[in-house]
Amino acid sequence: MIEILHRQAGLAVVNKPAGISLLADRSGAPCLWDALPDALGERPLLVHRLDKGTSGVLLVALSVPFQQRLTRAFQRREIRKYYLARVSGSLLTVGTERIDLPLRKGRKSRYRVAGPRDEIRRDPGGWRLSRPGTDGHASLTRLRTLEASPESTLLLLSPLTGRTHQLRVHMQYIKHPIVADDMYGGRVVYPWQIEDRDAAPEDPLMNRTALHAWKLELDHPTTGKRMLFTADLPEDIQNLIDNLRKYRKIETEEEAAKNRIRPHDL
Repeated sequence: MIEILHRQAGLAVVNKPAGISLLADRSGAPCLWDALPDALGERPLLVHRLDKGTSGVLLVALSVPFQQRLTRAFQRREIRKYYLARVSGSLLTVGTERIDLPLRKGRKSRYRVAGPRDEIRRDPGGWRLSRPGTDGHASLTRLRTLEASPESTLLLLSPLTGRTHQLRVHMQYIKHPIVADDMYGGRVVYPWQIEDRDAAPEDPLMNRTALHAWKLELDHPTTGKRMLFTADLPEDIQNLIDNLRKYRKIETEEEAAKNRIRPHDL
């Protein structure tokens, strides 16, 4: 059953489940788009996308004028999207930082940073290429650490551009791939790994990309009123977070700031 988060004349917001493609693909498997007309009582119009493995807030238009206005709002970066992601490794940001790495099409269905990996630099404030190339599309992501353990980190991510697979590629190229994102280097996590037990034949805690579209903000296309929609974390990501909190030492952003050596402390 599809959860409708909001519905009014011209637009609707749904909570997309993970594991189902938004649009039909070559596999012939059922897609969300075929189920939405029955859930909404009318045929929706596309304004943005979420990957198959990503859950969370999805905005759709219910009329052509609203589709045009919402599409322009996305192009002008007037609609803000926020994602929660569990990534591999400990990544502590200083407040909100930025990934400024252009992207281009890679082999098959993958995307890559338009520049050599060894030219990616982390400066105060974020990551960039030491010598920006000219063959990629500008791609900007804001990120902030919410909590971290030695093995993984919970991040708040906000894409300022809307490139295909942007968050997934950016996290891979700064060496913190999203958990269970097999296309971009993310590994699954098993209970025995978190609990420090011997390896055992168990199902992984996550068997899909640990990425959730948590919040979306926009101005209403006709009234201009600011609107905010959120989708609770799905059970699989919440279960992963709960297990890490139970068995691992977790450092929050506030604790990290207290423990971090500042220049005037040296």
